[in-house]
Amino acid sequence: MAIQWFPGHMHLTKKAIGDRIKNIDVVIELLDARLPGSSANPMLAELTAGKPALKVLNKQDLADPVRTDQWLAHYNQLPDTKAIGLDASMTAPAKALATACFALAPNRGGMVKPMRVLICGIPNVGKSTLINTLAGKRAAKTGDEAGITKLEQRISMADDFYLYDTPGVLWPRIIVAKSGYNLAASGAIGRNAFNEEEVALELLNYLIAHYPANVEGRFKLEGVAQMTDEVLLEAIGRKRGALQGGKKINLQKAAEIAIYDFRAALMGRITLETPEEFAEWLAAGQKMDAERQVKKDAIELDRKIRFKKVPRPDSRSAS
Repeated sequence: MAIQWFPGHMHLTKKAIGDRIKNIDVVIELLDARLPGSSANPMLAELTAGKPALKVLNKQDLADPVRTDQWLAHYNQLPDTKAIGLDASMTAPAKALATACFALAPNRGGMVKPMRVLICGIPNVGKSTLINTLAGKRAAKTGDEAGITKLEQRISMADDFYLYDTPGVLWPRIIVAKSGYNLAASGAIGRNAFNEEEVALELLNYLIAHYPANVEGRFKLEGVAQMTDEVLLEAIGRKRGALQGGKKINLQKAAEIAIYDFRAALMGRITLETPEEFAEWLAAGQKMDAERQVKKDAIELDRKIRFKKVPRPDSRSAS
């Protein structure tokens, strides 16, 4: 089942970004280093088109370093785009971000032409935590829950450097099914919008193929590469005591354990997609979306034709 989550305040955020972008010099999009493609918002790309972009792969300390390098190389080859990695251990993130912004907009700076930067990203990507680090104080609310920030904020990084923070925002319709699962696994989607067991199975299916040793090390299991996702979920539940009456596995609890351990990097540093994989998923999603639109247009056209063929009742003859 496709996962979708677009609460009402995200419509307001979309409008606010559209209004603000006119006076912005550089757009910083904070991405989750564990899912850089899935956490890149296509709606933001449309709203901020034409502006220099800084892609910041946040939480890189939780991600596979080899794959992080692949994603940085991918984004750095795009026009008017620069990409850097970031994590909580960095001692001078403000300097790194400012340097990258001035490289993208070298004509800005000074009191006459202050640098104006918009920072945006999906919910729960760590944006508010970063803002507080940059500002040196608690400028933004934080929490391990999607949708904490609800209003735009302006933070003065320096006398000539203004940072505009926006609430985390997804996009109205996620056409890449795998992205929906990855976003849910990462915590970017409200928990009421997805089924934990379904998301856990998708997550484990990927880990079996790409990170079996990580799973074995965390849960003290053997032969993970030969398991199915259902068998692995049951094995995790059994190992962690997620049992109910009659020693039956509590799959809901097992799913919560698997998702939590991924989010907390207790299975090690994992990235759920490569640039090549995401390109394939996106192409497939776009093809399906185009086919869906063709069917929808055909149905609408048929409805209009049938409507025109049926004469409207004549009120005079009825009387």
